[in-house]
Amino acid sequence: MDDQQTNPTTPQPETPPTSEQPNKATQKIGKIVVDRELCIGAASCIALAASTFELDSENKAVVKNPQGDSTEDVLAAAVSCPTNAIFLYDQEGNQIHPPK
Repeated sequence: MDDQQTNPTTPQPETPPTSEQPNKATQKIGKIVVDRELCIGAASCIALAASTFELDSENKAVVKNPQGDSTEDVLAAAVSCPTNAIFLYDQEGNQIHPPK
């Protein structure tokens, strides 16, 4: 007779990590502003979010469709700007990018 005790383990459900502050990439963008004085026409924003940004006749980035790309792509485009000319604001008007 086997006197060993077995300790059955029950699988624990996996719960996703929670955060008290929303991630920048998941925040809803309320407003996109391109500072024309800072823009040098590098076009990195267009490479990453071509449905949102385009270059105008002066080779400056402009917003052609604020909902053209995903929030993640628009944020990546703003972060890629070498002069931080793209300002992103959330629904409440708080600046998301560039960091203050």
